[in-house]
Amino acid sequence: MKKIVECVPNFSEGRNTEIIEAIADAIRKTNGVTLLDVDPGRSTNRTVYSFVGSPEAVIEGALNSARCARKLIDMRTQQGEHPRMGAMDVCPFIPVSGVTMEECVTISKEFAARSAEELNIPIYLYEEASEIDYRKKLPQIREGEYEGLAEKIIKPEWKPDFGPANFVPEWGATVTGARFFLIAYNVNILGTKEQAHRIALNIREAGRSDSEPGLLKETKAIGWFVDEYNMAQVSINLTNYKISPPHIAFEVCKQQAEQINIAVAGTELVGLIPLEAMLMAANYYIEKENLLIWDEEQKIKLVIERLGLNSISIFDPKKRIIEYMIESGDQQPLANLSVIEFVHSVSARSSAPGGGSVSALIAAVGAGLGAMVAKLTYGVRKFENVDSEIRKIIEPLNSVSNSLINYIDADTNAFNDYMEAMRLPKNTSEEREIRFAAMQAGLKKAIEIPLHTMRLGDSAWDAMIGVACFGNIASKSDIEVGAKALETGIWGAYKNVLINMPQIEDLEYKNTTVEKAEKLAARAKNKLEEVMSVLDKR
Repeated sequence: MKKIVECVPNFSEGRNTEIIEAIADAIRKTNGVTLLDVDPGRSTNRTVYSFVGSPEAVIEGALNSARCARKLIDMRTQQGEHPRMGAMDVCPFIPVSGVTMEECVTISKEFAARSAEELNIPIYLYEEASEIDYRKKLPQIREGEYEGLAEKIIKPEWKPDFGPANFVPEWGATVTGARFFLIAYNVNILGTKEQAHRIALNIREAGRSDSEPGLLKETKAIGWFVDEYNMAQVSINLTNYKISPPHIAFEVCKQQAEQINIAVAGTELVGLIPLEAMLMAANYYIEKENLLIWDEEQKIKLVIERLGLNSISIFDPKKRIIEYMIESGDQQPLANLSVIEFVHSVSARSSAPGGGSVSALIAAVGAGLGAMVAKLTYGVRKFENVDSEIRKIIEPLNSVSNSLINYIDADTNAFNDYMEAMRLPKNTSEEREIRFAAMQAGLKKAIEIPLHTMRLGDSAWDAMIGVACFGNIASKSDIEVGAKALETGIWGAYKNVLINMPQIEDLEYKNTTVEKAEKLAARAKNKLEEVMSVLDKR
């Protein structure tokens, strides 16, 4: 899974179009970054930018935007309706895909350290990045705003986490940290504003009072009437979609509406949504309705239909799902090659791509062949007697095959950290110690990638045996080739784990990792024999 982080910096300038565009351009020109949205507000005198990219890229994008603002925004002349305390007022980092909250905390701290040092500006940490209770929330830190900052910043309890503990008049101060992705989501109600608000009070976490909490955690909601739509809406902010996702909010709103005999007429997504949230909804309805859908595009269509996301305007997945808005070619240069190009790349006079990438590809093809046979069996009348078994097989094989594709490039990139560590200075004993630690960490990463390839491949064996048991026997050779390819891919990844072990000095890590890899390789050999035995007996 690609690592995608969203950054949503808010700048205290919403009127000067030249400054607004200059900051946007600084973000836009950052390698590896996709600028999703620029939202200026004239009365608030504030512009919110939204961009995504890899962890490394979003840090550079945030730095580039801050550098630009440092030159162009002067807080001494800034006025607006929105609360603010700095030129770059707040800069949150948000995990979207393949990234943990802890990683985003680290990203925010790196941004804070680098921007404070280079631009000589005070930086405060908030939300998940802050460990101080009385200054975790943005309103707590921003209290007194820019006008009160000169007196506030010199107090010991308000010393910035990074940068100078003194007032910088032209800049003020910046708040950065990590938070969850917020999904703005409206449920359409064929009723009154009061009825919509009644539902909102019932579902929001705060409920109607402290003694009567609402039905959904991490949820804020109000009811209103939209004249333009001639409908009421339950307007919802889902502050952690992994706890309360849109499809659950929708289903709960429907239940509440039924209790007061009013109708729900679809929903409206405001802004963007992570792919994970859409697939969570797809899996919910697939399980609820006992469906079998393995194609991602069809899963998205199912969610659009079930949630009524086209009710207000056309929901275009390519423009509303974050991952679909990002060009993948640069992030998966090998996986995006044609077969001919990939073979030529492997056979070139270069060490990369090498055996690790080839192993991931072979394992992906192996699981893919198993999925192919299962799909050719599913839905055929003469195989209806094994329909329930085939339904259990297709998704795991399809998922493993797709996941392994990511490791074609990941394996080639596995040595990047090690090579970067090799370039670190080694003039002093302290520098040599830092360099050695970084090299060891890089080697471990280079080991973990093929080890994960082995784990992914291993997770397909039960389904592969299922194909051997219940798949169309006319495709026997395809199953045999698939199983052998899966075992070969795992074996190849195993060899790539071993090749990097001699340089590892952490004996406990070395012994436990080798033991894990050996078990996975041995299991693959045994499972291959089991598949072949099942097929021979049919």
